[in-house]
Amino acid sequence: MRRKLPAGLIGAALVAMVLVGRAAAQQDAWAGVDRIVAVGDVHGDYGQFVRTLRAAGVVDAANKWIAGKTHLVQIGDILGRGAESRKVMDLVMGLEPQAAEAGGAVHALIGNHEAMELLGDWRYVNPEDAKAYGGEEGLRSALGPLGKYGRWIRKHNTVIKINDIIFIHAGLTPALARRSAAEINRTVRDELLRGVQDGIAADADGPLWDRSLVVDDEDEVAKRLEGILKAYGAGRMVVGHTVSPEGVSARAGGRLIMIDVGMSKLYGGPAACLVVEKGTLYEVRHPGVKRKLPLEAPAKAAASPVGSIFCPVDPRQAVGVLFRLLAA
Repeated sequence: MRRKLPAGLIGAALVAMVLVGRAAAQQDAWAGVDRIVAVGDVHGDYGQFVRTLRAAGVVDAANKWIAGKTHLVQIGDILGRGAESRKVMDLVMGLEPQAAEAGGAVHALIGNHEAMELLGDWRYVNPEDAKAYGGEEGLRSALGPLGKYGRWIRKHNTVIKINDIIFIHAGLTPALARRSAAEINRTVRDELLRGVQDGIAADADGPLWDRSLVVDDEDEVAKRLEGILKAYGAGRMVVGHTVSPEGVSARAGGRLIMIDVGMSKLYGGPAACLVVEKGTLYEVRHPGVKRKLPLEAPAKAAASPVGSIFCPVDPRQAVGVLFRLLAA
């Protein structure tokens, strides 16, 4: 006799298939963008995040999009440590359609704290933050595959390219650079959907965790970056994850830009971000102080990035997810 599956489980499985297909078709590269605003790790500090966006001319006093065709990148780690992650996510989610209508875009990337919480590691969840979701059960539901915020995060990219700049939470190693951006993005989204505990999303040497580009010998990093950036047809990489006490700063002749300024109350850093305007890089700090970064302009790498802009849907992967969910 065939076992009748619960309607809720079937619905969850079908939704999961939709999520996989939607995530797999996510765009990961954009060209011809005149202005980029890149914000580092927020860690649930809504006030500092808003001050940063206002200083960079992204939102007005009512927190509405005023940046036209600007592309806003949030480098990951909205979650973790702070107490107002829900307010930050609601703001970013609200800005997405406003930016699109104006010809701009919002790119919220996945950070290690997003991966941790979605995979059930709550070591850095602030108890006050959980209360905003109605307690631990409310947070668990909100971050689940069918929850409002869980669905939103799971469709995000890990690595994107805008013009000739790579944006990623922690960084790319030479080993990771053998994979295309589409493959890395697809893999992380799939791992977060399936709850994979030992994949690249949780790997200490993975794109959400590895600090080697920030902490290793600078000459060695410069050599390493040359090959990594060439593989992606890029000239620079922008990372968060590791706090840069001096603010937005650079290594390796300007090939690596570090934008985690420690803006949250935990670190006491400034409300500051990276602004790229027609190829020139600035740090902008609240209340609007603009400082040009003293960079050596790196030569552009060969424009032959690995992989494609769009990641095709892999039907075998979608079916596999469906059967794993039905068998759970």
